[in-house]
Amino acid sequence: MAKPLSSRITSMAGSATVQVMNKARALKQQGVDIMDLGGGDPDFDTPEHIQQAAIEAMRSGFTHYVSSSGIPELRKAIARKLAVENGVEVDPDKGIIVTSGGKLALYATIMALLNEGDEVILPEPAWVTYRPVIQLAGGTTVALPLTAENGFAVTETALRSIVTPRTKLIILNSPCNPTGKVLSRGELEIIAAVARENDLYVISDEIYEKIIFDGREHISIASLPRMAERTVILNGHSKAYAMTGWRLGYLAGPPALVKEIGKIQEQTATCAPSFVQVGGVAALEGPQEPVARMTAEYERRRNFFVQMLNDIPHVSCFVPEGAFYAFPRFELGLDSIQLADMLLEKARVAGTPGSAFGAAGEGHVRFSFATSPEVLETAARRIKEMLS
Repeated sequence: MAKPLSSRITSMAGSATVQVMNKARALKQQGVDIMDLGGGDPDFDTPEHIQQAAIEAMRSGFTHYVSSSGIPELRKAIARKLAVENGVEVDPDKGIIVTSGGKLALYATIMALLNEGDEVILPEPAWVTYRPVIQLAGGTTVALPLTAENGFAVTETALRSIVTPRTKLIILNSPCNPTGKVLSRGELEIIAAVARENDLYVISDEIYEKIIFDGREHISIASLPRMAERTVILNGHSKAYAMTGWRLGYLAGPPALVKEIGKIQEQTATCAPSFVQVGGVAALEGPQEPVARMTAEYERRRNFFVQMLNDIPHVSCFVPEGAFYAFPRFELGLDSIQLADMLLEKARVAGTPGSAFGAAGEGHVRFSFATSPEVLETAARRIKEMLS
């Protein structure tokens, strides 16, 4: 009999969003007309000037290994962006690593930070990948439950009540996947005070920072007093620049920690693809009009889609402040897996069950509005017809 596999892997759940996308694709291949709102892939093409930069790099022979931390041009562009847009000063040579997608940046950072039994505070509902990566590193997730009733706000009392001597890290995601919540300056100041008082690290996942609505301001917690020294910013090109398939992310933080994270990059991916990084420079330093145009369209879609959802009996939806997800709650006496299955089978609408984002997501289903208005309108109409 073969020896058992790694218990850390066999006990870990697969990605709920990937499972939903696979199930929707399978039904589509069978000829079923599915409105697929399960994933998080922008329906726009990568802007042309970014494509051309990468094509020219390939044609010029820039297709070989590069520095494990990223090409100097991209690291400098990231440092300029952080300074100008976020008010965060980072050393481009010692404080930045370019990765093959944001997930690798998250994985490498958590693996470098956690020891067995370290506790990680995670405001939930939260992106499906945080918990499994914490588990892989031997850490323990301590949920900070947030609710739509108070706008998914972080309160000082709730946060302080779950800090223990084993707490090592807080993970933030603003704008948030799946809720669309944008952390206010007041909330960030509360979190920063708790982190400083208890000598905690912070991971700030800012991948959706440019997709923000109603004139709101994205604030990086690293810009607050004495927070840059304990914060790792995670970001990337996937969402803002419609570059999901390019797999280009980055992390930025204190040099001593980034040096250790770099060992994981060196021993896994080695480096992000060379020509893809050239496209990343063009994205950051080229025209930003495509980003503004895509964000304006997401906001337009949010406005009518969320209103349509809120017009459905037994459905209530927090108005997303950023990102491109709606996270409605269904008052039907069903758990979120039952809800998602019913929506897929009876309304032919694919969404991700809220429980995939933690216990605080129970009763909700996440829908992406990074798809055409026609699909969104049809999906909302089908849900309303089914519940009527």
